[in-house]
Formats: sequence, structure tokens, C-alpha cells
Amino acid sequence: MNTDVGMCMPIQHGLETMVNADLVIVLPTEYRPLPRSAALNQALVNAYHRGSLIAAYCAGSFMLAESGLLDGMRATTNRSLAAYLAFRHPTITVETDALYVDEGQVVTGAGAAAGIDMCLHLLRREHGVAVSNAVAGEWMVAPRHENGQTQYFPSPSESGTRSLVNDEDARLADLLVWARTRLSQRLLVSELAKQSLMSPRTFARRFQAATGTTPYAWLTDQRIDLAEELLATTTLSIREIASRVGFRSNGVLRTQFVKRHGISPTDYRRRQRSASAHSPRQ
Repeated sequence: MNTDVGMCMPIQHGLETMVNADLVIVLPTEYRPLPRSAALNQALVNAYHRGSLIAAYCAGSFMLAESGLLDGMRATTNRSLAAYLAFRHPTITVETDALYVDEGQVVTGAGAAAGIDMCLHLLRREHGVAVSNAVAGEWMVAPRHENGQTQYFPSPSESGTRSLVNDEDARLADLLVWARTRLSQRLLVSELAKQSLMSPRTFARRFQAATGTTPYAWLTDQRIDLAEELLATTTLSIREIASRVGFRSNGVLRTQFVKRHGISPTDYRRRQRSASAHSPRQ
């Protein structure tokens, strides 16, 4: 089979392969939305009921919608198709600005580039931050984009390669690098604005425009990211990790973890160790 850009993609198996699939990803095509397929719909539903993780992005989200797997859930798709998805399937809450939407066993992504963010999110969720970051490094892409983020700022290791459009952007990028290395400290928004040489009002506006979120929410996300890495790669206690990432107590860390993952830090660590133990050895 040839893709819409002319690349030959040999199809070696049929829908019967999904019987043993742990993960099923519905890819977009040049047809928007994808044409209906009763056989594929049924295969997706059967895979879901067997416990497979089902994902789709861009126009592929329509196939999940047609199968009924998104009924009553949140979902996303390419922004140009979002209104049509909402019109065609009114039981679905379509999140137009989201890069991806995780509803547990069903995950959807936005446009084609957001499919990478969705896949990295799945890697991070199932195998931990270390694996996700390693794959992102191989792909030479950002390890993690927040939903709604409009512009990517580099991690500390990438800071020497950035090319930004103006001085405010450069100062803001430097600030994010600076803040990531000081997460254990109490970082006030007023101090962040001062560090970036902006007034608090200008800083708040520029930060929202660049990251799609508030400074407080961004800091919380960075702290949870670091906590995930420490849980997966160290034997530090939960209390020690909470202190290192800048949460006032292990109770605050637990609250934030449950909000993101639906499980406690201890359960997350247990899941990561189990996944590592069952990963194939090289």
C-alpha cells in the first residue's frame, strides 16, 4: 500500500492480529474523516474489551468515535476537524486545544505532529520518564509538551542551541532553564518575573502566551516530572523526593500525583519497577 506521500508501506497482517495486541493505534490517512469500516469498528471494540490500550490521533480519532469507544469521553483531533467531530458525535467532549487527551484505556491526539506527543505520553505513562526521555532524545524532539503549549522551550542540555525571535523570548527561555535547576526552592511568581527582567504583568502575559499555562501550573508540572524520574530511577524515600522537587510535604506530592496519574507515588514506583523487570533485556 502507498501512503498519501508516496511511501510504500507493506501490510503483512490483517485485523486478526489485534487479538493479541496490547496497544492499538489508529493512524490518520488522506481521507478526512476516515471511511467507515464495520469490521475495523468491531475489531477495535473487541480489543478494548480484552483490555488493549486504544489510541488514535488526527483523523484517526473519528474511527474511535464511529466505534462508540469515545461515547461520554473527552477526546481531541486535528483542530480543523474538531468542530465536525463534535457535530457528528455530540456525546463526545471535544477538547480543541489539547495536544492529547488521556481517558485511561483510550487516548486521542490532535494533529499529525501531536501524534508524537501522544506516543511519548504513552511511553511515559506505561514505562516511565527515563524511557520516554531516551526515546525523545533519539527522535530529537521535546521530551514532553504540555497540552495547550504553543511554543517549545529547550531543556537545560539544549539551551545552547535555541534560536528565539526576540529578547523577551530569550530571557523567558533562560528563566525556564534557571527554574528547572531550582525546583527544590520556593519560587514565587514575583521572583520569576524579576529574574526575567520583566514586570509581573508583562511576565504573566508572556509566560501564558509561550507555554499555554500559568507559572504556578508550570512549576507544579516540572516538579511532578522530576518526582516521576526520581521514583523510577532512585531509592529515595517519598519524603526525600517531595523535598527535592519542592513540595512542602509528601502529602502534597501524593495529592498532585493522584491528580495526574490516579495513583499514589508509591504505587507509581511499584508499577515502574514492575515494568522495568518485565522489559526485554538487550
